[in-house]
Amino acid sequence: MPRVLIAGCGYVGTAAADLFHAAQWDVEGWTHSPESAAQLAGKPYAVQAVDITDDAAVRKSAAPFDAVIHCASSGGGGAEVYRRVYFEGVRNLLATLRPRTFVYTSSTSVYAQTDRGWVDETSPAEPRHEAGRILRETEELVRQDGGLVARLAGIYGPGRSALLRKFLSGEARLDEGGARYLNQVHRDDIAGALVYLVALCNERSSAPSIVNVTDDRPITQREAYSWLAAKFDRPLPAVAARASERKRGASNKRVSNRKLRALGWEPRFPTFSIGMEKSVLPAFATLGA
Repeated sequence: MPRVLIAGCGYVGTAAADLFHAAQWDVEGWTHSPESAAQLAGKPYAVQAVDITDDAAVRKSAAPFDAVIHCASSGGGGAEVYRRVYFEGVRNLLATLRPRTFVYTSSTSVYAQTDRGWVDETSPAEPRHEAGRILRETEELVRQDGGLVARLAGIYGPGRSALLRKFLSGEARLDEGGARYLNQVHRDDIAGALVYLVALCNERSSAPSIVNVTDDRPITQREAYSWLAAKFDRPLPAVAARASERKRGASNKRVSNRKLRALGWEPRFPTFSIGMEKSVLPAFATLGA
């Protein structure tokens, strides 16, 4: 059985690990803390606490892997945490494990365009915010080592949707009248893309170095909140006097998934409304939230 390491068995990583296991991969998951590892003790694959920012800890837990996926999260920290988790974490994994296939989950926030136009993998990725610059620096580290960069759009899924949370809590505001584009992707489509890309890398002598992982249709902020307002029979959020600050910088663009689709991947939830209707809202209702 081929072996895969999921370095960062969180919201996305655990979903990917489950899919790899179902596809008959020998899976190992790493989490940052023993508490997180303990929460996954019931999984049919091994999960252990390994701090990937600690080179000695990585060396101690090192084993042969056919594929390694870095999908650890910064946990909301600032630039210093970003550098440790992303750049230093990736560097430690690459230097010690040397897998045949390495995938790093970056972010579409590295595209800093503000003209509302379409961007793809050939578009300039020149983030102005420090967090975005760290992500780009890490991307180049991965590419120079022959790895693959998966740029993820805004993540949502069962139990997680920043748009839904802000809407229901009353925190939501329409920046600039709500004309800013949002790029979203369902957690399960990310997990499926990661399994698909690893399989593709193992089958081919040459594989793409960067792919965008996003759904088929970018949606404006106003469209997203209008859809939620209709579903919950609530008014639209107020218009903000100025755009809200975002950790990875302000942008307004539409991210294309055409390259990934051309490789054969298809999303289960091609639009925000489909993903919310079929996946997020049923789980939300079950929780009684």
